[in-house]
Amino acid sequence: MDIQIRNDASELIYNDQQEFPLDKMRSVSLIEDKQTLNLDFVEIDFQEIYFDGYHIAIGGANVHQNLHITATEQISTISLMFVLNGEFDSGPGQEGVYAKRRYKSLEHNLFYNPTVEENIDVEKQRDFEMIGLSFSKERFLELAANNGRVLEQLADKVAGDKMIYLNRKVNPPITTRMMMVLEEIRQCKFNGGIKKLYLQSKVLELLALQCEQYERVENVRSVSVGLTPSDREKLHYAKELLLKNIQHPPSLPELSRMAGLNEFKLKNGFRQLFDNSVFGYLNDHRMEYARNMISRQQSSMTEIADELGFSSVQHFSVAFKKKFGVSPSKIRV
Repeated sequence: MDIQIRNDASELIYNDQQEFPLDKMRSVSLIEDKQTLNLDFVEIDFQEIYFDGYHIAIGGANVHQNLHITATEQISTISLMFVLNGEFDSGPGQEGVYAKRRYKSLEHNLFYNPTVEENIDVEKQRDFEMIGLSFSKERFLELAANNGRVLEQLADKVAGDKMIYLNRKVNPPITTRMMMVLEEIRQCKFNGGIKKLYLQSKVLELLALQCEQYERVENVRSVSVGLTPSDREKLHYAKELLLKNIQHPPSLPELSRMAGLNEFKLKNGFRQLFDNSVFGYLNDHRMEYARNMISRQQSSMTEIADELGFSSVQHFSVAFKKKFGVSPSKIRV
C-alpha cells in the first residue's frame, strides 16, 4: 500500500510504502498485527487480523488537523465499513454516485473499488473509531455463490470489476444487532483456531445482517411514499436535530415544524430512510452512545445518565437492560 497524507495547504506531510500482506491474507492460520503511530498531526492505534481471505481492522485515532489521504492498494478487496465514532469522507474521487461520500458515527456500508485508489478526507477530531472487514475477491465470490439475490448481484459486479456500494444513496445506520456483533469481535477472548472460527462466523453474520437490512429497506421503499430530494434533506435535518438535542428531544409535532415536514411524511419518511422510527432511532443512538461511554470508563453512571437526559441512574439502567439484556454495571466490569 502506498499512502500519502497532505494538509490543508496541500503540503505532503507523510509518505509511506508497504507491500500488501497477501501472504497473511491467504494464511490458513490466524495472524495478528498491532500498529501504533504517533505523529504531530495524528495518533493511531490499529489491530489487524488476517486468515483465509479475510482481513479485520480495528482502529482508533486522534486527529490533530485536517488530513487529505491518498491510499493506493496493489489488490482490490470487498470491504465492510463500520464507523463507531467520528466522521470522514472517502471514495475513489469519481463523479456522481461514486464520488466521495461522508461516513458518520454509527453508519456502515459495503463497497468494492476496483481502481485500488482511495481518497480520504479526515477533519480534526478526537476518539475516532472504526472497524473494517475485508474479503479477497476470490473468497467473496465463493461466499456469494448461491447465497441469495443480494450477494449474487454484488458478485456479478465484483466479477466484472465494477465499482459498487451496497447502499448507493445513503450509508444506513448500524443496527443494535450489528453493534453487538462488532463488540463481540472487539472483545473476543479465544485463541488460535477457535478464534479464527469465531471471528469468521462473526464476519459472515455482519455480511448477512447488511444484506438483510438492505432487502428490508428496499421492500419498504417499494410500498412507501415517494421522497423528493428536498424531503430527504429535511429528514436528515430532523435526524440532526434529534441528535443535537439528545437530553431534551423535541416532540413529534415540534420536530415536524422544525424540519418543515408534516407528521405523516416525517414518520414514514424517517422509517424509509433510516430503517427505524423517529424515537426508536433516538433511543438506539442514546443506548449505543451510553455503551461506548461505559466501555471507555471515563465517566460515572450518573454523568452518563445525565448527559443522555435520564432523570435518574435507575431509569437509565432499566432502559439499558431493556435494550441489551444486561445492566450497564455488567458492561463496565
